[in-house]
Amino acid sequence: MYDELIDSGELPIARKSVVPGTGFFLPDSLEEDLEDEQTAAALEGADVAVVADPDADGLACVALIREAYDDVRNVPEPDDEDDKETDADESDETADGEPAADAVDDADEAAVALAAAEAEAALEEPEPTPHSVALIPASPHDVEDALARVAEYGDEGIDLFVCDLAPDRYEYVEEELDAALETASAVAWYDHHQWGEDVAQSVRDAGVDLVVGDSDEECSADVVYRSLEYDFAPMYEELAAVTRDHDLWLREDPRSDDLADYAYWSDPAAYVEVVREYGADLPDWVGEFLEERRVEKQALIDQAVGRSELREIGGYTVGITYGRCSQNEVAEAMREQGADASVIVKPAGSASIRGTDEFQRCHEVAGKVNGGGHPKAAGCKPDIYDDMLDYANHWVTRGAVTKQVILNAFEEVVEDAADADDGAADTAVDDA
Repeated sequence: MYDELIDSGELPIARKSVVPGTGFFLPDSLEEDLEDEQTAAALEGADVAVVADPDADGLACVALIREAYDDVRNVPEPDDEDDKETDADESDETADGEPAADAVDDADEAAVALAAAEAEAALEEPEPTPHSVALIPASPHDVEDALARVAEYGDEGIDLFVCDLAPDRYEYVEEELDAALETASAVAWYDHHQWGEDVAQSVRDAGVDLVVGDSDEECSADVVYRSLEYDFAPMYEELAAVTRDHDLWLREDPRSDDLADYAYWSDPAAYVEVVREYGADLPDWVGEFLEERRVEKQALIDQAVGRSELREIGGYTVGITYGRCSQNEVAEAMREQGADASVIVKPAGSASIRGTDEFQRCHEVAGKVNGGGHPKAAGCKPDIYDDMLDYANHWVTRGAVTKQVILNAFEEVVEDAADADDGAADTAVDDA
């Protein structure tokens, strides 16, 4: 296949909005080989490994841990970020057959979609000074692979942290976690997503120090900040607070959008070092970088909002659309149009589900279609794509089948909730 056929970088916005990015088309085998090489290089001589979701929250966790371990700082020069066009907007936002508890962030897509040449360049040009605290990026759908790589490539006795990631089922990570525990001297897992009690207990029983924060009150960076026995400078407390502002979709601090966008568009390693140096107040050169990228971001948002529609389901108004875009802003636009919940179906086949105070069952909807997440923010990838013809139909119809599957899940959740309310009312009458 000609490279230009899968390189969407130069496409007009209207066409770019409806097809996946380059990373979607990379074979899994190539991706896995590159990730093996990158992990082995990162772990060479490292005393600590941090497996983290490479969004702003997960990367803030890495920054805090590096600071606590007094790890070297390799702050990038402004020019280092100028040409980082990853075109990784649409690789695989959610779980492929093994849903994770939260698969909702834009950065999930970027984490696994580095183009081959870019990944190889990263291997050829290692950071100036190796880190003793190695960053191992992992999306929710491949945390078990990251654990297996730490077990294989990490030095005996390494400390292991897992941050901002949660398995829906213990069996998804059981073997790999056991292997990592044999290699590591200690394993700590810091998160803020909703864990099943049985999953959490199994992880703890395996020998992991698991700390799960309240997903309505804390982000994972908050959990790391309060869990590590280290006296952080005030800038790190502020970093956690501003990260929380975006991760919990509070949107009270304008800096939080900058952190989220910079984490999405920059190399994860660069992001960690920049926020260690500057905290939540990003330097001017990052602001210029973000301003340039946001022109296209807004254009893609406008495309998705323009094709949105509203559906009435059991007394709730559900907005639904299709497009390669930043889902949070699109969901906010549909909320302003009257949506109690919003669904953004992506060209890669995944979807983001966003709720409001009126609808707080997003994780239940996602759970019915191969996903999971929070009450107000969740993600999924319906198991309906058997071959490339199914994906071709998905792109041509703007996600028609996926939309209907998710809307059906909404109907089931709303009906289940109504039945539960009726049952509770009947019980109350009987007890009276």
